[in-house]
Amino acid sequence: MKYNVISYFLSEGFKNILKNKKSTFSCLGVMCATMFIFGLFFAISQNINNMVEDVEDAQAIRVFALNEATQEEIDTLGKQISQINGVNTITPKTSQDAYNEVREGLGDKQDVMDSMDPSKFSASFVVTLTDLDLNESVQESIEKLDNVKRITSNNQTIATLSKVGKWIKIVTGALLGILIIISVFIISNTIKLTVHARRKEISIMKYVGATNSFIRTPFIIEGVIIGFISSILSLGIIAILYNAVISKLIASETIQTMGVNILSFNNLFTEIVIVYLILGIGIGILGSSISMRKYLEV
Repeated sequence: MKYNVISYFLSEGFKNILKNKKSTFSCLGVMCATMFIFGLFFAISQNINNMVEDVEDAQAIRVFALNEATQEEIDTLGKQISQINGVNTITPKTSQDAYNEVREGLGDKQDVMDSMDPSKFSASFVVTLTDLDLNESVQESIEKLDNVKRITSNNQTIATLSKVGKWIKIVTGALLGILIIISVFIISNTIKLTVHARRKEISIMKYVGATNSFIRTPFIIEGVIIGFISSILSLGIIAILYNAVISKLIASETIQTMGVNILSFNNLFTEIVIVYLILGIGIGILGSSISMRKYLEV
């Protein structure tokens, strides 16, 4: 009996789509367009986030130890820094490492370093963070530790990167919200046409005792089918265009010179499939439910 009911709902959902071909195709077109725009922006934002993360990883705090600190004290300082909340990695640099870095930075004038003693340079630690927002709190915690000579970091760059990451998330969320509203409006109006054309049939069904959920379900299935098809079509379109554009970008000299890491569609596939299916099916259900409010008691 349950299987008969399910097959009835499915068949009625497909029938509704086929009966209103023009409105269905227009709905699919607009849904695909809005989902394609979101998918395109999603792919761009993911690449920008990835680039920001790469730059974030390159941003580090440099903690210099006192010159008179013993090796045991320096090792203790390193352990204390690693235990601070927000510290991701810590790389020790000996006084010899510091001497070599300065020497290499002089290029063809390295001979001026010959008379200098490497032990005069301070040992240090290169510290990366789990979250750039924790930059100030981590520095404050490090400053309280013993044997810390000074701390250097590009605070302005770190603050800018943190703001960029936040704005990308805000813009992506706002765009998603706008597209959901547009899609719900479109699909609900499309299904309203079907409901209006069958209003007499719905009245008869209610008269003979059909429940609201029994009447509503085929229309919800119709919305789910439209949303699902839109998701698959949009995914195919965005995959073809994204791969075509990315292949040209990767081959360009500008991108190769910049050393920018661009995500392949395979890297985005799982996330974008999940987002598309949730959007398509969710919007279909929501749009169908809204379109039935005028015809059923809820």
